Amino acid sequence: MFKLTDEQLKTIEDQCFVDTTNDVKYPPLALSFGKNIIQTKTGKIELPVPIGTYGNFSFVQAPPKTLKTYFISLLASVYLSGKNKYGGDIRGYRDDKCLVHFDTEQGKFHAHRTFRRVIDMNGGNDQQCYHTFGLRTISYKHRIQFIEHYLQNKIPKGKVGLVIIDGIADLCNDVNNIEQSNDVVQKIMEWSQLFNCHIITIIHTNHGNSEKPTGHLGSFLEKKTETQIQLHKNSTHKGWISVTCKRSRGYSFEQFSFKIDDYGLPVVITDLYDPLKDFK
Repeated sequence: MFKLTDEQLKTIEDQCFVDTTNDVKYPPLALSFGKNIIQTKTGKIELPVPIGTYGNFSFVQAPPKTLKTYFISLLASVYLSGKNKYGGDIRGYRDDKCLVHFDTEQGKFHAHRTFRRVIDMNGGNDQQCYHTFGLRTISYKHRIQFIEHYLQNKIPKGKVGLVIIDGIADLCNDVNNIEQSNDVVQKIMEWSQLFNCHIITIIHTNHGNSEKPTGHLGSFLEKKTETQIQLHKNSTHKGWISVTCKRSRGYSFEQFSFKIDDYGLPVVITDLYDPLKDFK
């Protein structure tokens, strides 16, 4: 086993020490959906329900054909704009930070179309804050190196906000390799803390079991994530995709659905019919 130097041990001590004499401070929001009423010592307050906070990571799991990339486009567009007509009650808290979007699965044409969708949903605004890369042709080891290089050297210090990696399985050679899977998740956690950003990534679910993310990689993600998001086809409305908070370290956001509109853009469904509306 490689032995750490005294200097390296001191660095770990400084990074990891938790001072319990300080007040507990919740990490700032990156994305939220809806609000929750919280009882405090001074009364009730209404707070946004986190999808993700800075300094943490979350992941989206889903079977094939559940519009995962469209959902990510929806989150990205809201993050850039703060809110828009597509996102319903989703809110983004970008301030002046950047969104960095890595696609590892699609060819250049389809990746370009995905990135362009985000810009179109945001009315063409804030393109200078949106950094996009299609990494399908790069080896998994070089993908990790490039992502780290770009976040470290190409984005001004303190300006990395939201990082999207679609999908995380392409950062290792085998999702069932324990060592590789652990290393990838460790790297995701390291980046989220080092750059004080929120990282969202995507993973497929196991074939035949849509509740379980694939491989040892999925198991490690479940153990370490802030928010685990499940997509599945809506059982009563054809073409709708339901979004569920499967696991959260805080409050879970309420389930919502989205669909693809007539212009091929994802939109959160807000006009649900309530048969009891007139009797309330």
